[in-house]
Amino acid sequence: MSTVSRLPGIVTTDHVFQVPLDHSAPDGEQIEVYAREVVACGREKDALPWLVFLQGGPGGKAARPLGRDAWLDRALDDYRVLLLDQRGTGRSTPATRQTLARRGGPQEQADYLAHFRADSIVRDAELIRHRLLGADKRWSVLGQSFGGFCTLTYLSFAPEGLTEAFITGGLSGLGSSADDVYRAAYPRVVSKNEDHYARFPQDVETVRRIAAHLADSPATLPGGGLLTVEAFQSLGLMLGGGSGSGSLHYLLEEAWAEGPAGAELSDTFLAGVQARLSFAEGPLYAVLHESIYGQRSVNEGGTGWSAERVRKEFPQFDARASLESGTPVLFTGEMIYPWMFDTDPALRPLKETADLLAARTDWPDLYDPARLAANTVPVVAAVYHDDMYVDTADSLATARAVRGLRPWITNEWEHDGLRVSGGKVLDRLIKMAHGEV
Repeated sequence: MSTVSRLPGIVTTDHVFQVPLDHSAPDGEQIEVYAREVVACGREKDALPWLVFLQGGPGGKAARPLGRDAWLDRALDDYRVLLLDQRGTGRSTPATRQTLARRGGPQEQADYLAHFRADSIVRDAELIRHRLLGADKRWSVLGQSFGGFCTLTYLSFAPEGLTEAFITGGLSGLGSSADDVYRAAYPRVVSKNEDHYARFPQDVETVRRIAAHLADSPATLPGGGLLTVEAFQSLGLMLGGGSGSGSLHYLLEEAWAEGPAGAELSDTFLAGVQARLSFAEGPLYAVLHESIYGQRSVNEGGTGWSAERVRKEFPQFDARASLESGTPVLFTGEMIYPWMFDTDPALRPLKETADLLAARTDWPDLYDPARLAANTVPVVAAVYHDDMYVDTADSLATARAVRGLRPWITNEWEHDGLRVSGGKVLDRLIKMAHGEV
């Protein structure tokens, strides 16, 4: 029986759906997918159109609303919203080091997780649409970041389920390999580093001092993880958000404490780093990250730890060489590296599983270029010109490849514009879709 809850300005209803692990074998193993229905107070019985939200990630659960907050406030003016915990996340059947261990060894775990990509997420959504709305009714979709990738998959394989589509920071390259993605990403990350150091020049020396310390003596994080110099560099993931540079600066400025033997990394700093680097709450982000680019027509040899391989083409990210040469130590970005499965306790048991997924060569294609070229679903997309996570050139090429897609190109917001704009990004897209701008 569904549970109904009331929070300031909203009414939520819990839904749990049984879906096939493998949609090509509908009578086989079943897993659960959870979704939270949200409607504005007083409108519970109104015949509102539905908007399903596809969260960024991969491996990210939907937001937990405390009221009419962020973009949800604007959405509830027009829609009944469904916040989907994509398979493996949140209250859906979880996929973590604890639960995956019950499935057997690394090969069994990798075979299981092969069903957790965008194609399966879209088929889950279609099954849920049929059960909630009926087969003859459509809904709208809002895809943020990886959720935008999923939206393109939705438009490729089940456009008959959609009234309209909104995409924010998630127009992926339809034919871009993982190597293409990272080869384009590293220079953008260099630019974000330059912007950060221009804004906070005092951080150049602070970062060099921390990196030098960690190069000699890796630190133990409160959760048992190991903070190496490479792990420290991965804090650069923060630089892709609108307030990320400032947040990184404030984290760095409390890095040191005077202990009995002199200066040491402070507990405050290490706790802050732990909160940023641990994958305990979302291990699928690391395990499946490169697989979201896997398509047999594009990556014939699999993804093969692409971020690690391509990094060698950009020696400016070698922290030890930077320390020797006296140049700024650069942070990395949205990259997953195999060593993370050694340094993070939440990932260590999944190391062999991740290796098998990286070596997998038979990933089905996620996009249908011919069907996208003939698209009839209204699509609008926010393309953030300075997006660190998604390449603008890829996004614009995809915008041209999807018939009828209207892009809004802006540098007013970063990748997290949907979340931090107070509804302005979504409002603009809704008005675009409805012909108001």
